[in-house]
Amino acid sequence: MQALQLPPSINGVPLADPQEPIDDETLRQRACTELLRQAAMAAGLLDGDDPPPLLGAITDEASTAIETLLDEALKLPDPGEEACRRHHAANLSRYAVGERAQVRHVLFAVTPGVDVNLLRKRAEACLLDLRCDAGGSRFAAVAASTSNCPSGADGGELGWLRAEDCAPELAREILGHAEIGVLPRLVATRFGLHVVEVLAREPGAQPTYESVRAAVAQALRQQAFATALRQYLQLLAGQAELRGVDLQAAASPLVQ
Repeated sequence: MQALQLPPSINGVPLADPQEPIDDETLRQRACTELLRQAAMAAGLLDGDDPPPLLGAITDEASTAIETLLDEALKLPDPGEEACRRHHAANLSRYAVGERAQVRHVLFAVTPGVDVNLLRKRAEACLLDLRCDAGGSRFAAVAASTSNCPSGADGGELGWLRAEDCAPELAREILGHAEIGVLPRLVATRFGLHVVEVLAREPGAQPTYESVRAAVAQALRQQAFATALRQYLQLLAGQAELRGVDLQAAASPLVQ
């Protein structure tokens, strides 16, 4: 008789239904949220009878309790002037105004039930194939036959993109760089894996430090928060009983 497959869980609280198809990143996100929900209970910020998440969705009370928990647990100082100036000097292109790139892509979409490892292998094979196509003559045909994005019908064309025109994960890869051509790496976004080609670039105007100081400080606060949250989750995970989930593989503690 085949042994019963137990669902992944945190301290015995299931993270998914036994028959629910779920990818690794979604599973890690649910695990991190459940660690925080249980920590809020332990801190007396949430009633012990708060119902377990349903398909990853927590109650409004749990969400509020987690926010309060993080406010109390993560004490983060405001970034100083020296740190802000150093960050700005090292990331000038990030604060350029009006920078844009002409882009086309092939999307390998991550959908419920998809074999992510197999999908990545297909995407990597496509990337290698298109990088070997020196003249770029095959990109449009491959996008039309392979891409899971509606742009495939137009050869993968996304047009001229500014930071505000696309997902932040994509903007970080296509803006602030000098590369032209097929990027030598897959670009992972919330939509899936992308093979990306930058056809042309237009640099943006560079504002003064004083005009972007608030944005610089906010970026440093976000970095500090992400680091502190990751460390806090590692602490909680070390004190919990985890089954069927690997939190060490997460690139970030919570997927937005």
